Amino acid sequence: MRIGVIGLRQGLHLAGWCRRLGMDVVAACDHDGGRRAAARAELPGAVLTERWQDLLEHRIDGVVLANDFDAHAPPAIAFLDRGVHVLSESAACADEEEGRRLIAATERSSATYSFAENYVAHPHVRLLRAAADAGELGRVGMVEADYLHGMSPEDVAALVGDPAHWRGRIAPTAYCTHTLSPVLALTDAWPVEVTAFLADESEPRAAVVMAVRLSTGALALTRHGFLQGEPDSHWSWVSVRGARALAESVRAPGERAWSVRIRTEAWASPDGRTREEERTPPPYTLNGRPVERAAEGTVRMLQAFRDTAVHGEPPLVAVRPAVAASLVGVAAAASLTNGSRPTPVPDVST
Repeated sequence: MRIGVIGLRQGLHLAGWCRRLGMDVVAACDHDGGRRAAARAELPGAVLTERWQDLLEHRIDGVVLANDFDAHAPPAIAFLDRGVHVLSESAACADEEEGRRLIAATERSSATYSFAENYVAHPHVRLLRAAADAGELGRVGMVEADYLHGMSPEDVAALVGDPAHWRGRIAPTAYCTHTLSPVLALTDAWPVEVTAFLADESEPRAAVVMAVRLSTGALALTRHGFLQGEPDSHWSWVSVRGARALAESVRAPGERAWSVRIRTEAWASPDGRTREEERTPPPYTLNGRPVERAAEGTVRMLQAFRDTAVHGEPPLVAVRPAVAASLVGVAAAASLTNGSRPTPVPDVST
């Protein structure tokens, strides 16, 4: 499979894993000449260019979009219209109109769209999904999900206060897909309405809390941004409360952060006793070698993209759930603007 990569910061990391998975990275681009120069040693033989439009002229089977957070839909639509499979990272779209154009492009294309949402494939989320699928939790009534970075105030200000960086221009609610995508995958639900709050009104760009009503009737509480207490499981913590049991990431340092605690109350246990256990994800290997826990979601996501493009397997996260998760951040920005009022999330389920 011949791959092009757009964006050579995170994209160079993804390109390395693509190569280890047997994909041939033949072209890449970045507007920054320094990043292009740094990529030459790691991508031998690849054509390196400044403009993503140049890659439309290359013979590639798939493209990985790792460019600026809010600039993915235009290249995704262009490549889909050329019959090139698309893997798009972080945000599928910047607004509803763009999201609907992306869905239309996907559905008329001979190629496929996959959302590069590695958090759906992280070990702790997979354990939670297995427990939910097995019926251990019962009907899910509430989900909580964190995507948090513990950084100094000075570092946060330099990042979100820099207008030259995409983090400096997006709404504080926008980067919500690493919490919302796991929520939607765990519940098989769609977002219906969101109410957003600043975590600290004196630091309006640092962190937000969102209450999202789901199509199943359940409630999701998500927190993302910059707050102390960064989870060791790649900045992610997830909790699922069902009618029969609770399952949540273990709040612990190191390897245990990828484990899941499941608590079943006495009334719901066969023996009438409260049951509590900790489940550890099995090792994951690539070519006989163990994959680091923090990289497992990325490797599984890229494998799924390859299998979708080459073998016709369904995408790990398809275009409609990708757009839905992204539009929660758009609706949440409107909620903040209107004094944290509940705001409908556009329905893109059909």
